[in-house]
Amino acid sequence: MEKFEKITGVAAPMPMINIDTDMIIPKLFLKTIKRSGLGVNLFDEMRYDDDRNERPDFILNQPAYRRAEILVAGDNFGCGSSREHAPWAIKDFGITCVIAPSFADIFFNNCFKNGILPIALPQEQVDVLMKDAEKGANARMTIDLETQEITTSDGDVFKFDVDSFKKHCLLEGLDDISLTMEKADSIANFETMAASARPWV
Repeated sequence: MEKFEKITGVAAPMPMINIDTDMIIPKLFLKTIKRSGLGVNLFDEMRYDDDRNERPDFILNQPAYRRAEILVAGDNFGCGSSREHAPWAIKDFGITCVIAPSFADIFFNNCFKNGILPIALPQEQVDVLMKDAEKGANARMTIDLETQEITTSDGDVFKFDVDSFKKHCLLEGLDDISLTMEKADSIANFETMAASARPWV
């Protein structure tokens, strides 16, 4: 997993509430177990018409937001089923931070496990960030995980909270497997001692 330390990029505004995981990545695309390749299907039913042509009014199809790295969204983002493909698709598109007033718990935790920083802020602060994002590609937002600060294109600064362990994992690029492998020597020693103590196992 890539380290998340600080990003400065374009933020795409999506003020809809209750954006669920089926909207993020429809069930049609859940057949794969690969984390790559799903970005093209992110928000698929909103991005494309029945003939697979891009809908020009959808935010991520607009030239200013095609390379968005940050998403500013409405309340209860990531609700619905617990599919991990949702953060996979978001990350594969290139978005590494989602800001919203609240998140569904499972989606929220899955983000951290996949190198995405989800930030929950009061609605009034999200409203300010949403307006900043609406300025387009010239308005670049900065997310600093170390200082836990968001800086708008106008220089406004908002502090955010993040669990210290989850912060450590993002800063160091540690997913669940990486965390386990940090204990590889201890695990190997335990296996050696267990095999010696119980050779019949």
